[in-house]
Amino acid sequence: MTDTGRLGTGGGTWGMRTDVLRHGDGHDGSRVGYVELFFDLVFVFAVTQLSHLLIAHPDGEHLLQTLILGWAIWWLWIDTTWVTNWLDPDRVPVRAMLIVLMLLGLLMSSAIPDAFGDKALLFAVPYVTIQVGRTLFTTWAMGRHWPVNAMNFVRITVWLSVSGVFWVAGALVEEQRLVLWGLAALIDLVGPRAMFWVPGMRGTNATTWEVRGDHMAERVSLFMIISLGESIIVTGTAFGEIEVDAVTLVAFLAAFASTVLMWLLFFDRSERRATEFFASRAETGMVAQTAYTYVPFLLVAGIVLTAVADELVLLHPEGHHGTTDPWTAWIMCGAAAVYLLGNALFRRATGGRWSPWHLAGVAAALALVAVAGSVTPLVLSWLANGVLLAVIVADVVAGRRSRDREGEAAVAHS
Repeated sequence: MTDTGRLGTGGGTWGMRTDVLRHGDGHDGSRVGYVELFFDLVFVFAVTQLSHLLIAHPDGEHLLQTLILGWAIWWLWIDTTWVTNWLDPDRVPVRAMLIVLMLLGLLMSSAIPDAFGDKALLFAVPYVTIQVGRTLFTTWAMGRHWPVNAMNFVRITVWLSVSGVFWVAGALVEEQRLVLWGLAALIDLVGPRAMFWVPGMRGTNATTWEVRGDHMAERVSLFMIISLGESIIVTGTAFGEIEVDAVTLVAFLAAFASTVLMWLLFFDRSERRATEFFASRAETGMVAQTAYTYVPFLLVAGIVLTAVADELVLLHPEGHHGTTDPWTAWIMCGAAAVYLLGNALFRRATGGRWSPWHLAGVAAALALVAVAGSVTPLVLSWLANGVLLAVIVADVVAGRRSRDREGEAAVAHS
């Protein structure tokens, strides 16, 4: 975002007197601050808590609970990333805000295993406090210096306050908690797509969302690393607690391979080109909303579910009489399918074409469930890894052929 993007907005008459907005272009104006990385430490813990919740309770109800809680965690993090894309984290007021959010986030994350039980308020109250409090702070910080975006945050405050009512109400009413929290998550989901429309205020103009592409792309990539790191933690912890033999060693290698393959699919095959596309756009707001706000949740969900599947395989590599139970099969194959779908959508949202290889991989991963009754979890794990590897190889070959055709076309026209 350039400073010229704020010209013509007029000066506000209310808000923080100190200018805490990011200024300047290029790396210095878009770099990720150390306090942002410090803030991320809470989410290493939060993502690990999500995995352990599903590992401890392998059933459909807890899967839905994990997805709702995971959405809340992701939404909290990405909303904060949008704020630090505009506010300078090296300024003392912004740094203080992030540290307060970090404390509240730690309290909230500690409640995840029992969020749908006795610790519902410990989850909901810090969550709503973070969401509404951070947005009010940003409104105040921008009031004098970027009033158009300050009004955008007024609208966001209204939406988050409405969803906050459902989060707190769900914490208070145990019988309806799943429904109320599901509605709260849905409101949070719809808000940005509705441009935070509020009666009497209309919606936000997308041109207001002048995003620093390099910063946003780097922050989302760092969260992907956090999620992959959590997968390493789960795998290493589980392997350290079991007896080591040839079978468990092969299961450990399968879990490590799945993490490497997921890293390659995103960082080697998609992230760099997407970042270049994002940073080159004149208007980055809607790209940031789709590709870096909504779509990454699928990627993170795929990683977390894969971590769960990897631990299940490590603990029971031979399954039950040489077969894979339906729960393990659907978690494992579904995780691969969700991750491949997320990568396909990410590419499409960042200027690329639909990848037939990724979409075929989604179908192939889901089709593997059909063989679960005749193979062990360990074999099924390697088959799922084989699907990921096949997509990578096909994508590399297709990329090389495309470059060769472009080179031949350039020579023909020279």
